[in-house]
Amino acid sequence: MRKDAESLVSVIVPIYNTEKFLPQCLDSICGQTYKNLEIILIDDGCTDGSPQIIDSYAAMDPRIKPIHKKNGGYGAGCNRGIEEATGRWISIIEPDDYIDSTMYEELLKFAASFDEEIDIVKAAWTDLRDWDDPRTLKSFPAAITKHIPTSKHPFTIAEDPRLISTHPSIWSAIYRRGFLNEKGIRFIEYPGAGWADNPFLIETMCQASAILYLNKCFYNYRTDLPGSTYDHKTDDAVTRPFDRWNTMLDVIERLGVKDEGVLAAHYVRGFDYARGAIIDDGEDNPLVRDNVKKMFSRMKPEIVANMCELPMNRRRYFYEVMGQEMPRNARLARAAYLAGQADYELRSFGPLGVAGMSLSHVLSTVHIMVHGDFKRDKRADEAGK
Repeated sequence: MRKDAESLVSVIVPIYNTEKFLPQCLDSICGQTYKNLEIILIDDGCTDGSPQIIDSYAAMDPRIKPIHKKNGGYGAGCNRGIEEATGRWISIIEPDDYIDSTMYEELLKFAASFDEEIDIVKAAWTDLRDWDDPRTLKSFPAAITKHIPTSKHPFTIAEDPRLISTHPSIWSAIYRRGFLNEKGIRFIEYPGAGWADNPFLIETMCQASAILYLNKCFYNYRTDLPGSTYDHKTDDAVTRPFDRWNTMLDVIERLGVKDEGVLAAHYVRGFDYARGAIIDDGEDNPLVRDNVKKMFSRMKPEIVANMCELPMNRRRYFYEVMGQEMPRNARLARAAYLAGQADYELRSFGPLGVAGMSLSHVLSTVHIMVHGDFKRDKRADEAGK
């Protein structure tokens, strides 16, 4: 709606022991070209210098509202921020990331260019890799930029379910606060980081009546460092991806979502989680093996059979685990899908856009080959969070 270009945005930053990165994060928020912000900083029982940083920024900028509370975890911190918010829009920024200066200005202008009331405005983001050393830091546009063009009209998740098949990335979006309250959407308050963003993604995307996607990168996300998620020390850490996937499927079923495209998109996430668990903890790990089978058993075989977007080795793995034979036409269907995808990208992004995406893909692939790059939630194993 037209008024969105001037609406108050409540920016929520749930903070736990991130003093090293917090100033860069807060500078990027306070320095936005769009000034009508309410900045809610949640000190979730920090034990480092973060509380002092929060208070020093609050003393300099009257838009900042500092909240100091006992540790309750990422989800509880986000929920406290939503309850305190008064803006038309909600934004959640993680304290070890940062945003480009025009993020809110451009997202709001985009929302205001449509007559409909929008529930979610989603954008792409930039992956920051090897960020622990300025000499090795590299940035890559997220994979989503290669697949979804900027919206020409509002849509629902059934019209483009790819928004739930990639990284949850709930922070590269703004949410209409009235929508969250009308639908009663809040975070599940898991202990610690807990991957609470995953169920929130499904709740919001599956209940939204009007979504917009802007294919520009504003958010800068520090990915996992290579090897940082290998060999988890607790059973909970090993099984967490599967637990969240099952919870997300529970949400989908509770909401009565029957669309096969939405289910297939969620299945893609499951295949990603299975691959990540195998890389991190080993295919022979009993917890990995048992949870992969339990997850696959909740997938409808007839939907998996038509998921030509999956690489052949992942589909083959599904049928091996389930003790079934792969459909005979799987390779031909995969080839037809790839040809169709190439045609779609050419029509959606044009020759120059496709060439740029191809170069980005090559650079990203080289980086993965050299360093390894299965990205998991970088906060999943932070102690005490």
